[in-house]
Amino acid sequence: MDIWIIQNGEKIGPIHDFDVRKKIEAGELQANTPAWHEGQPAWMPLVEINLFEREFNQPFSDHGTPDSPPLENQASYTIPPLPENPHLVRRFWARWLDLYLFAGIYWFGMWAIGRDIQATLNNPWVILFFYIPWFIIEAYLIHRFGTTPGKWLLGIKITNNNGSQLSLSEGTRRSARVLLLGIAFGWEIVTLICQLIAFFTTKSLGRPLWDKLGGHRLLATPLQPIKIAAYVFTLFVALQLQAIVLVPYLMDEAAKQSPQLKQLFEKYPPWHLPKRN
Repeated sequence: MDIWIIQNGEKIGPIHDFDVRKKIEAGELQANTPAWHEGQPAWMPLVEINLFEREFNQPFSDHGTPDSPPLENQASYTIPPLPENPHLVRRFWARWLDLYLFAGIYWFGMWAIGRDIQATLNNPWVILFFYIPWFIIEAYLIHRFGTTPGKWLLGIKITNNNGSQLSLSEGTRRSARVLLLGIAFGWEIVTLICQLIAFFTTKSLGRPLWDKLGGHRLLATPLQPIKIAAYVFTLFVALQLQAIVLVPYLMDEAAKQSPQLKQLFEKYPPWHLPKRN
């Protein structure tokens, strides 16, 4: 949680609550140091905030200290602006549209040029590092336009904290962090774990770790019905592009594991592109 404090007559923040605890333990903050966090109606002494009351072993004194002006003299201090909305839902769906769109185009392209799809699926290096080309593309798109197809359709853009466009090196570092920390190269269960960690980290910090480390922020515009419709259509097309190429190979694997599925596929065969071996 982000905390704001008043120290030496100045409003300081946001400071993560973990860092506030460290300052309390180091004696840098007093029990009656005024503090505020989102959801708190007014400034309060640190000792009266539930998050920190256990950090103090002595009762709160009504007498101010040089670094903490009395609360009655703080009318001139305004409550800090609320932290920015991290737009977790938009980020999630924008990210996965980009990944599904890349995957759909990749597999359809492989089929179109006559590559052996089964051999590609059996190649562990291709599967392990499948999304690296996309994140190279994303780094350039973020640098050049500040957005990607998924982000554009959902009305979000990435900039530096000062509003400037990311340089190519900044975009590359950001994409590398997302690839590693955000989706873990797309490695199934590890991806799910990373997504959960990223969710709680973003809730705590107010932005994803890769944006916090890089000094980036997300700008969001109101959602537009026509773009939402385009998003749904694009997601459907992306998934179908993968399905019509991969279905026959996945059916073969499933049929080997289950005779019932084999009979089902023979009775109700889904449409797909012819296999290329």
